[in-house]
Amino acid sequence: MTEIQLRALPEPLDFSTVSTALVIIDMQRDFLEPGGFGETLGNDVSLLQAAVGPCQQALAAARATGLMVIHTREGHRPDLSDAPPAKIARGAPSRRIGDPGPMGRILVRGEPGHGIIDALAPLPGEVVLDKPGKGAFHATDLEQILRNGGIDTLIICGVTTEVCVHTTIREGNDRGYRCVALADACASYFPEFHRIGLEMIAAQGGIFGWVSDASAFCDALHSAARAA
Repeated sequence: MTEIQLRALPEPLDFSTVSTALVIIDMQRDFLEPGGFGETLGNDVSLLQAAVGPCQQALAAARATGLMVIHTREGHRPDLSDAPPAKIARGAPSRRIGDPGPMGRILVRGEPGHGIIDALAPLPGEVVLDKPGKGAFHATDLEQILRNGGIDTLIICGVTTEVCVHTTIREGNDRGYRCVALADACASYFPEFHRIGLEMIAAQGGIFGWVSDASAFCDALHSAARAA
């Protein structure tokens, strides 16, 4: 098993392509496009577009190298039986979870807004994981999929940095996975939260994991391809 090195903070990380998965968090229309859940909360959804190009680069490199690719989608059953009442009631959005919107019912599985944006559409055979919470491990079979696949390292990107990305990294770290956030392939409605969220991951010698970027990840995979 050949190990390759990824440029990262707080230090470079050696990893193997056979035990690494790319996890793309919640690149859904409900978060990235007008009329979805993100906008109902009063956010400028255009800020998340910065992550799309780097996510595309990372995804193309992962596919070319044969890495496991996992896409996640946050959303709820049509009857909202898996949506905690406190989550539905929180804040003062213009529309709440389950309400009708321009892209169908807000944050509900099967509705147009719940779907992943076309630029990052999953291919047949790639895992698409529906999750009712912020973290990708909560109430899903993600850990079983990773264990079955012999995965020990997670390259994580998507939105938003300080919420679903951060929660997934914390969950993965506690379960013994080596977690890497690709900084430019993540984004937030709050640029300051994005910056601080990334700093928190790599602080104290990498208390939650590592921080890298899409170019470094692609370079590492290209090195693996040349060595093969």
